[in-house]
Amino acid sequence: MNRQVPVVVLAGFLGSGKTTLLNHLLHRSGGSRIGALVNDFGAIEIDAMAVAGALGDSTVSLGNGCLCCAVDASELDGYLERLARPSAGIDVIVIEASGLAEPQELVRMVLASEHPGIVYGGLVEVVDAAEFDATRARHPELDRHLALADLVVVNKLDRAADGERVLGLVRSLVDRAAVVPASYGRIDPEFLFDCRPSEERIGQLSFDDLHDRTASSGHEHAGHLHTGYDSLSFTSEVPLDPRRLMQFLDTRPEGLYRIKGSIGFGPHDPANRYAVHAVGRFLRFYPEAWPPGAERLTQLVLIGSGIDAPALAKELEACKSDAPHADEHGMWGVLRYVPDPEDSAA
Repeated sequence: MNRQVPVVVLAGFLGSGKTTLLNHLLHRSGGSRIGALVNDFGAIEIDAMAVAGALGDSTVSLGNGCLCCAVDASELDGYLERLARPSAGIDVIVIEASGLAEPQELVRMVLASEHPGIVYGGLVEVVDAAEFDATRARHPELDRHLALADLVVVNKLDRAADGERVLGLVRSLVDRAAVVPASYGRIDPEFLFDCRPSEERIGQLSFDDLHDRTASSGHEHAGHLHTGYDSLSFTSEVPLDPRRLMQFLDTRPEGLYRIKGSIGFGPHDPANRYAVHAVGRFLRFYPEAWPPGAERLTQLVLIGSGIDAPALAKELEACKSDAPHADEHGMWGVLRYVPDPEDSAA
């Protein structure tokens, strides 16, 4: 099964800093190729012009209307087709919504997509910390938008007189979403996508190379916003028990935004490992054959805001099982989140 390109919905009211955040991601992508579907409200496509120079032919621009009202799911598939085709080499697609778009409808459209080459990558809601109270008063629907989000970026903290109060208020309004503080839209791209190209590119360091360098040279962290998130890496030579893992996933804590990697279930499916893709409350498993001669490891990375990494590691350790036999219905919980092969085929 060919890899699907994640589609991230980037939403937020007018002036919250969505385009600034997108441009930051473009310049900190770690070599990944970003495609963007930019939706301006108005006949002059200002936001599209702001990102077109960095994206070139990887931009699809929709002007003079909100995406959620201007197109239906089948039309959206047509736009995504231009970005998700294998020849484009896109690693992640970002839909930058108009400041007047309805995030719930955009998410619904992506989830309703019949394009086999894409997968929903989460809803990112950007809020202006300096104008949060005024925006909320004018647009009470903001509370509903925050409750839908998988990641909330509290932007423009450098301009807010009481940033900590705003952060606390936003955290009280979200539903298990990670809340990340930011100024000038500067968040770590790892929140949204793997900073690794789908193919090696000559002359560029991989994300792992950069991570090793910054870990050994503290001064190279200057200008990077790393304090807003925590991460946990988990590796196991022992297979995981699917029932225990699903209990862990069903009760994952608030702020745990992303889970990615591959899982071995041992006797429950000896032929396959399962790639896992979780963004907020969205979860999918993708069975794939073990590569010949590959060591059969479970390897996971968990990323979130305010998570208790040692406690999560302990819970994952409890998911290990070296039982030689599988119970008959043990995989049912996992298989509920495996896409239909006909829908996932390239």
